[in-house]
Amino acid sequence: MFTDIDDTITDDGKLPDRSYKALWDLYQNGISVIPVTGRPAGWCEMIARFWPVAGVIGENGGFYFRYKDKKMCRHFAIPENIRVENKKKLEKIEAEVLAKVPGCAVASDQFCRLLDLAIDFSEDVKPLPKEKIQEIVKIFEAHGAVAKVSSIHVNGWFGTYDKLSMCKEFVKKEFNYELDQIQKSVAFVGDSPNDEPMFQFFKNSFAVENIKNFIDQIQHKPAFVTMHSGSRGFCAITDAFLKKPADWEF
Repeated sequence: MFTDIDDTITDDGKLPDRSYKALWDLYQNGISVIPVTGRPAGWCEMIARFWPVAGVIGENGGFYFRYKDKKMCRHFAIPENIRVENKKKLEKIEAEVLAKVPGCAVASDQFCRLLDLAIDFSEDVKPLPKEKIQEIVKIFEAHGAVAKVSSIHVNGWFGTYDKLSMCKEFVKKEFNYELDQIQKSVAFVGDSPNDEPMFQFFKNSFAVENIKNFIDQIQHKPAFVTMHSGSRGFCAITDAFLKKPADWEF
């Protein structure tokens, strides 16, 4: 199971006990969980090491980390020298966004990011209207960057990777499978527009109820939407998975 983190397994920025228990229930029943998040490398280092997960994909597909046999594997979508150059370009975008879109801020976790720039529009600032969020997106795109909207941030980066491309790399490199050939036994759970490539690809694609806040922005919608938001929705999906046979395909 691939799953988003913020507002998919969390509530109001916190990971409740029911979500953490659900992760352990999946782990103890032999289901590999891989969080796929816009959160930064610093967070992902901890998640890969301490959570009951098979690995974690961070910064919207910029890398994956996997802790196995007391060794941390770090795989990046682009080499370090390119990352250094991209950081300089992102600094220019940051200055322009902050000057042109009052009320937004650089995400508080930016200091531990390696590939992208995260602009906060609702986590630690008063929520911005949709038109202001789209203005941030347009500034990124005017500089040739990719920009994706999560439930709390606009994340921007340079490169052709996304959440889905790194999921495919993870499964190929770590499990020696082609992701599109094992569709029956894999799934994704998300909650926001930056999850759209995942909703389009996965036959077993799920969203928690709060996806409805963004549903008009998504062309490729999830196959299933829960009746509950955040952690309660995630736990409902987990319960359904644990009751299904091994070859899921909902």
